[in-house]
Amino acid sequence: MAITSDLPQGPRVAIRRVRRQDYDELTALVQESAEMLRPWLGARETTVEAFESHLERFERPAHEGFVICLHSTGEIVGGVNINNIVRGTLQTGTLGYTAYASTTGHGYMTEGLGLVVQLAFGRLELHRLEANVQPDNTPSLNLIRRLGFQREGYSAAFQFINGEWRDHERWAITAETARNHRSAREHHGGCDGPLHPSGR
Repeated sequence: MAITSDLPQGPRVAIRRVRRQDYDELTALVQESAEMLRPWLGARETTVEAFESHLERFERPAHEGFVICLHSTGEIVGGVNINNIVRGTLQTGTLGYTAYASTTGHGYMTEGLGLVVQLAFGRLELHRLEANVQPDNTPSLNLIRRLGFQREGYSAAFQFINGEWRDHERWAITAETARNHRSAREHHGGCDGPLHPSGR
């Protein structure tokens, strides 16, 4: 199934904006991945109202929401948000991303998140992206390392998840670093391990 989108596309996956018609598929993915997602994102609410609230965020200029889909079937294999976009002299945003249990281990998130980074530093004209990841979330840390993110610091009690304020590592990439890293990655394949998502 062809992906109809004017956004960046890779060899196996494409990104497109999340839409209301995705509710049933995304709800099923979240439910089947609940055990994998819970340590890093907490329990996910899957009501129609919660999904509508989620979509409403992306009607504002400070947030962008995407799904990662397979070229072959159109199946959703991941999600990526760019949150808290600040313009002016900063031109920065914060990434949140989610993988699903049935499709981890194939490199889809590496390819798809790389497309979002390309979009952020291209059409969206951002200069810097930040990702905040819990220190024990090794697969997620490995993912952002593969994409050229660099560790900048440690944020204690950064986000309230599962009833506690959780520490996070702070990683970031700039447009210049991404350009240099992308040319190197084009000559090397990559495969995700079982990826556990970052905070949203």
